[in-house]
Amino acid sequence: MLLSIGVFLIVTGIAVGFGWALSAIPTNRAKKALEKRLREVGSLASITQEGEAASVVRQDEQGPLGAKAVEKLIGKTGAGISLTRLIEQSGVKATTGGILVVSGGLALLGVVGVLMFAPVTSAAPAGLLLGTLPILFLMQRRSSRIKKFEEQFPEALDLLARALRAGHAFQTSLGMVADELSEPVGPEFKKVFDQQNFGLPLKECLFELADRVPLLDVRFFATAVTIQRETGGNLAEILDKLAYVVRERFKILRQVRVHTAHGRFTGYVLLGLPPLLGIVLSYLSPDHMNTLFTEQMGKTMLMGAGVMQTVGYFWIRQVIKIEV
Repeated sequence: MLLSIGVFLIVTGIAVGFGWALSAIPTNRAKKALEKRLREVGSLASITQEGEAASVVRQDEQGPLGAKAVEKLIGKTGAGISLTRLIEQSGVKATTGGILVVSGGLALLGVVGVLMFAPVTSAAPAGLLLGTLPILFLMQRRSSRIKKFEEQFPEALDLLARALRAGHAFQTSLGMVADELSEPVGPEFKKVFDQQNFGLPLKECLFELADRVPLLDVRFFATAVTIQRETGGNLAEILDKLAYVVRERFKILRQVRVHTAHGRFTGYVLLGLPPLLGIVLSYLSPDHMNTLFTEQMGKTMLMGAGVMQTVGYFWIRQVIKIEV
C-alpha cells in the first residue's frame, strides 16, 4: 500500500514538472495582440540588447502548473509579500506561486522518500529540509547579489556624475548607467529609468530602488538626489563625494577582514573539528562511538555538544563582527 502511494506521488511530481515545462511556452495570444497594437499605435517599440522588441506591458514570469492559484491564495498575505520581495531582491526569474509549488513538491518527495526507505519519525524533518531549499537558495542569491551591487555602486555614481558634468539631464544619466553597467546595477537602474519614463515621480522611483536594494549607501543616494532636486546644489559633486565615501568604507572593510581572519579561521576549526573527529573515531573504534547513539547519556551528551557548538560559533561571529 505504501509503495503504491509513493509511486502515485512520484508520478504526480513528474506530471507537475511536465506542466511547468509546457507553461514556459508563451501561449497568450490576446497579450501578443495587445502588445502589437501598442507598438503600432504609439510607436513604443524599441530594440533591446538581444534584438527583441521591448513591451510597455509588464511581463510576469511563467511558473509551474497551479502556481497562479497558489499565488492568488497567499499573494496578498504578509508571507506572500515578503516572498515576493525576496524573489525580486535575489534577481531570480520566478514567481511567488512557482517557488511555493516547487517547495511543496520537494517537501512531498522528501516525505515519500523517507517513508519508503527510513523510519516514519524522519519524514517530517526530511520534508521540512527539502521544502526550505528554494527559500535558502533565494536568500543566498539575494546576499551575493546585494554584495555585488555594493561593489559596483561607486562606479555607477561616478558614471552619473560624469554624465551630469557633460550636460545630460539626470534622467538621461540614469539611462546611461542602465545601458553601460552589468547585472545587478544596470538592471536596477533600468527599472528606475523605465518607471520614471512611464510617469512615476522620481522620488518614488529612487526610494523603490532603496527598498529593492536594502543598502545604506543606496538610501543615502536616494535622499541626496531628492534633497538636491528640492533645494538645488551641485549634484555631480555630491555624487563624487558619496562614491569616495563608499570606496573608503570598502578599504576599511577589507582591512577589518584581514585583522579578523585568525578569529574566523578559529571559528571554522572549532565548528568542524568535533564532527570530523567523530567520523574518524567511528572507523577506528565503532563500539565506543555507538554508545553515544544507543545510550540515553550518550544522546544527551550529543545534544549538549550540538547546542554548545552552535552557541560558540555565533559567539565567535559576534566577537569578530565589526560594523563599519
